[in-house]
Amino acid sequence: MNYQAILESIQSDLKDYNNTGKVATYIPELGKVDASKFGLHLNCINGNHYHLGASQERFSIQSISKVLSLAFALKLEGNKLWNRVDVEPSGDPFNSLVQLEYEKGIPRNPFINAGALVVSDILMSHLKNPKEDFLQYVRDIAGDQSIDYDTSVAASEMQHKYRNAALAHLMKDFKNINNDVDALLDFYFHQCAIAMSCQQLAQAFSIFLNYSKQDQSQQALAVPPMLAKRINALMLTCGFYDESGEFAFRVGLPGKSGVGGGIVALHPKHYSIAVWSPPLNEKGNSELGMKVLELFTSKTEISVF
Repeated sequence: MNYQAILESIQSDLKDYNNTGKVATYIPELGKVDASKFGLHLNCINGNHYHLGASQERFSIQSISKVLSLAFALKLEGNKLWNRVDVEPSGDPFNSLVQLEYEKGIPRNPFINAGALVVSDILMSHLKNPKEDFLQYVRDIAGDQSIDYDTSVAASEMQHKYRNAALAHLMKDFKNINNDVDALLDFYFHQCAIAMSCQQLAQAFSIFLNYSKQDQSQQALAVPPMLAKRINALMLTCGFYDESGEFAFRVGLPGKSGVGGGIVALHPKHYSIAVWSPPLNEKGNSELGMKVLELFTSKTEISVF
């Protein structure tokens, strides 16, 4: 399949697209990003790569990091992790307090903020140097030792921490947070503030492609097939805040978005794809990114369904 021609046709189709999204401003540093930026990178399991636009420009991955922290935590904690966080879609905003209190401090899934805080708490309990060790894990799976935290974004998030602090304190009251809350928030905000390009993200998420035994070069970093199945299932059902059903309906791939404007999606045993466009729709997902991925699976006629 001529993927580059398909990508270029999508770019042509959308050249006059009226993007009504807005760049996230509740984290002030994110509000400084140029709304016109766009990048895409497609990483195929056969080793071929295709790209559009600013595919190598780095941006704040935000909630996309939650998938990577979950994979790392499961590697360390195993299935005991599921005693502290559930696997159900929330149907509520990603930073909701109401549902968390009703369900006695057990987050609905690891991709809402409360769930990611529990996963971060688990990592802190296992890692001697959580920020350094997590960053090294991301560098290793992306195959790029230059990846780093954007400390200005992390500081901006810490200055506006109140809702996440409330979530963490509430869960600590329910005995579902073990570490110091301020240290936990600092670690969590640094995860969200990792800066990566579409190319780096597509490569990092290739660990979830469920490589066959013949792909020996990838096996060392790939997560085990059963774990990949579960994480992919969570991305499909919970990866887009309270718009996950819409993404599954329109795109038909597991994936994860972030309020930095990034989206990563994948088709197991075929490809991983990352797109970046900062303006967000009212649900907090990249408006143009969702449209691009919808056109991509429509034009290729390939999805998980």
